[in-house]
Amino acid sequence: MKFHTSLPKGLKPYYNTELEKYQIEYSNQNLKSAWRHLERAHIIGQKYPYAHTLVHWKMLQFGFKIKNGKEILGQIPRLIFGGVKSFVGKIPVGNPGGANVAPLKPFPIEKELQDIFTKAGVSFC
Repeated sequence: MKFHTSLPKGLKPYYNTELEKYQIEYSNQNLKSAWRHLERAHIIGQKYPYAHTLVHWKMLQFGFKIKNGKEILGQIPRLIFGGVKSFVGKIPVGNPGGANVAPLKPFPIEKELQDIFTKAGVSFC
């Protein structure tokens, strides 16, 4: 099995766009939409340790910003272990990364995100 540590060039623009949209939506107080962009960035980057860890860091910060104890406590282990799980290739594909879902449960990947992986020439499994 080949391990990947950084996002492939084809995925970077999509991942960065999701993080940019998160910031815009958060700045406009559209918290639900902001969170959705973090989840999408998580799914795009979860196979890659740095990208995966960065999203969990942003999710932890979000939890603090909205004063959500469940999210804060849920993100701490995800932040610590998420990148490690990516590095060894043991990720729950499609998991959106929030504390409202089981950390090891895989989820179906929505069609739009599947298309992103296809355009980038990258497997999401």
